[in-house]
Amino acid sequence: MKRNFTLPLPLLFLLYICFYQLLGCSKSIEVDTQQVFRYNEFRNITSLDPAFARNPQNIWPIQQLFNGLVQLDDSLNVIPEIAKRWEIDATGKVYTFFLKENIFFHPAPQFNGEERKVIASDFTYSFDRLRDVKVGSPGGWVLQQVEDYKAINDTVFQISLKQAFPPFLSLLSMRYCSVVPHEVVEDSNHEFRKHPIGTGPFKFKAWEEDIKLVLRKNPNYFERDEKGIQLPYLEAIAVSFLPDIQSEFMLFSQGKFDFLNSLDPSYKDELLTPLGELQAQYKGEITLQKGPYLNTEYIGFYLESDNPALQSKKIRQAINIGFDRKKMITYLRNTIGFAAEEGFIPLGLAGRSKTKHSQYQQEKARELVNAFIEEHKSQPKIRLATDINYMDICEYLQQELKKIGIDIEIDLMPTPTLRQAKSSGKLEAFRASWIADYPDAENYLSLFYSPNFSPGGPNYTHFYSAKFDSLYTNALSINSFEKRTHSYREMDELVMQNYPVVPLYYDQAVRFLQSNVKGLEMNPLNLLQLKKVYKDRP
Repeated sequence: MKRNFTLPLPLLFLLYICFYQLLGCSKSIEVDTQQVFRYNEFRNITSLDPAFARNPQNIWPIQQLFNGLVQLDDSLNVIPEIAKRWEIDATGKVYTFFLKENIFFHPAPQFNGEERKVIASDFTYSFDRLRDVKVGSPGGWVLQQVEDYKAINDTVFQISLKQAFPPFLSLLSMRYCSVVPHEVVEDSNHEFRKHPIGTGPFKFKAWEEDIKLVLRKNPNYFERDEKGIQLPYLEAIAVSFLPDIQSEFMLFSQGKFDFLNSLDPSYKDELLTPLGELQAQYKGEITLQKGPYLNTEYIGFYLESDNPALQSKKIRQAINIGFDRKKMITYLRNTIGFAAEEGFIPLGLAGRSKTKHSQYQQEKARELVNAFIEEHKSQPKIRLATDINYMDICEYLQQELKKIGIDIEIDLMPTPTLRQAKSSGKLEAFRASWIADYPDAENYLSLFYSPNFSPGGPNYTHFYSAKFDSLYTNALSINSFEKRTHSYREMDELVMQNYPVVPLYYDQAVRFLQSNVKGLEMNPLNLLQLKKVYKDRP
């Protein structure tokens, strides 16, 4: 049954008028409106330029508009995209990509209204942009392992690394590495962030900022499905920008949106039971999708703090085992997520620790705290910084850890302030997330490599272990996936034997779809890939 939520008529009217105007409906342009995929982006989009594909709200439309050398399938395997194949030399440092010859940029005025064939030098230009300080791309770091790159000819592109880096192909799958046409980007009369030209399954139609974005099917897209049918199936994608997350939910409930990715506390109990199942009244009308998401939610300790409680491994271990993660997830997250009782590497990645370092053991935790009190003649006290989004979890920790003798004082601060203070080492303890940029456990272990001490890198805890550093460096020279995975697991174990962090839970991606939406698959990076999506007709 559809819910009887209502929005003001002027708002609904504005949404529909903007949609049809932007879609370009006329007698000369026929659009199958039943094959339009509609969703809302309450966080808004700041750019459609792949050089600025830094967050999901930008990445999702950019994913539809652009292609790179390689892509990830739903199991996070690296597969060809614009490159039809590649070779890696014996040193593991030279990657040679052989390009498909039927890839074209979407029609553009700079091409006299026609398409233009993609050649290897287009990748040279696109990578140069990522490194150009004048462009200011936040994605320049993806090329930090790269020594050089060049077009050998129109169909061969070669990249040379400074040293072997096995996750490099995964890095290239990021939308930062998409190919862009220099003629369009460099046209002073063309604002590329607002009028992108790519090679993807959908092409840009119109963007009225803060109102609506419309992408149309690319009829000449190069990929086909398993049956040889040309992709994409949809006619168009329409993205709204309602900033009110409750209004987004209301419109989804009325069938005005096809997809809902958020799970706000204001309506999570309306949709889900405490066990994470769809509420009975929505069954048959809505499809619930869940799967591992490469994100570890955690508490970090700044190990160079002068607080003796944080310097004590006993107290760090006591915090890790002193609260019930499964209870926390059930009552505060509606069972969305997985109790992080093993290491820091989340579900969905090879190389995770198999040992339960953080299993709930209240009595042992109390013993560790008592041992600290006897040694230091004082009760452990810790200031824990968080933002409003995780206040409920921090209050739960405060309540549970008080039972074992640890006083937690919660320091609530704005998200940007928290982020800056965490990086500069001004916080004793902090609530944080680590979402994978690319699907390799090295991405998580880099948080504990000492050359990455913040603020220059992501080692916010300032964890140091000579053994860990040696294992990390050596792992990057191991070409065998199985051997590298074994090394990753040893590093994850080593970190958790020292407790610089408290993994809270491994996240879970949750999506809600209208029941007629088909072909939208889950993946651990929560990428929105729409080229194989279609909608059943009533």
